[in-house]
Amino acid sequence: MKIILNDIVCKENLYPFTLTRSAADIRIGILTIREKWETLLGKKIYTISEIAEKENEDVKRIPANIIPSHKWLKEWKHNEVFDSPKFNPIKIEYPWHIFQNNDLAIREDFDLITRKRKSKKISSTNTVIGKNIFLEEGATVKHSILNASYGPIYIGKNAKVMEGCTIRGPFAMCEGSILKMGAKVYGATTLGPYCIAAGEIKNSILFGYSNKSHDGYLGDSVIGEWCNLGAGTSNSNIKNTAGNVKIWNDFKKEYISAGFKCGLLMGDYSRAAINTSFNTGTVVGVASNVFCNGFPPTFIESFSWGNKKYELEKALEHIENWKKLKGHILSEEEKKILSDIYHQKK
Repeated sequence: MKIILNDIVCKENLYPFTLTRSAADIRIGILTIREKWETLLGKKIYTISEIAEKENEDVKRIPANIIPSHKWLKEWKHNEVFDSPKFNPIKIEYPWHIFQNNDLAIREDFDLITRKRKSKKISSTNTVIGKNIFLEEGATVKHSILNASYGPIYIGKNAKVMEGCTIRGPFAMCEGSILKMGAKVYGATTLGPYCIAAGEIKNSILFGYSNKSHDGYLGDSVIGEWCNLGAGTSNSNIKNTAGNVKIWNDFKKEYISAGFKCGLLMGDYSRAAINTSFNTGTVVGVASNVFCNGFPPTFIESFSWGNKKYELEKALEHIENWKKLKGHILSEEEKKILSDIYHQKK
């Protein structure tokens, strides 16, 4: 039986992250949702856009925004239902649900990935608190504080934690990522593959290949792939009134409550100038260059260049430049996706 992750029912409300990917490829915890299913089931999982169902083909459609776990998967296999009264699955229906559920997701992924495996030896130069710390092959951590008493700490293959960092779990750092000197990281935070991070970070997720390379605060936020936050950039994650934070939903064209904490939600390929100060509950679309006097708006459309429209060819050229810095190129598929988004917004 083929498993198909269907994001038709949830795609619009997960803006801006589903403009450029299936909901199944959203990273929460250590793995993406698709990777969780593949690890749990031990086979390839498809999204609805990747496979044409034949009339008599044996398939099972599962909402792509369900976060699977060992416990829930056992119940689902037994009853073949998506919402068991006993093991009701976690769903990410809106983008702030990603950071709100990242604590649990890191813990479950940590158990899934490290079960019956042995961590690389942790250097004696570190101050280590707690036991749930796992270093993959090639990971480097020296002269730092690792506090796993509040949750596990996972350091991926060839990742590097520079000296002087203070990390409180749950924390996940994926392959090839770098945490720069003196960084202060609170749980539950995830650095996706090949990210660079520094400064103060709390309860935030960087999907992959993104940079927060300098001082500044990032809290209760989700940053897509190939993003860059300039030096000194910070976000607010709570209103001065401590009141309810409302987030613009571009599909419904209305503001929706996200609770009392929500920081920055930034789509793929977007960037912010040095010392940018983001208001509570700011949403930035895809491929935007954020700069202005004072605070940026709390909703910035895709392909914004300051307060003007980003020309498509210029945007693609600049994205290509950023990708080259990490040894990548902008693929034809990416160009098509970006072009489609650009022309839809015209």
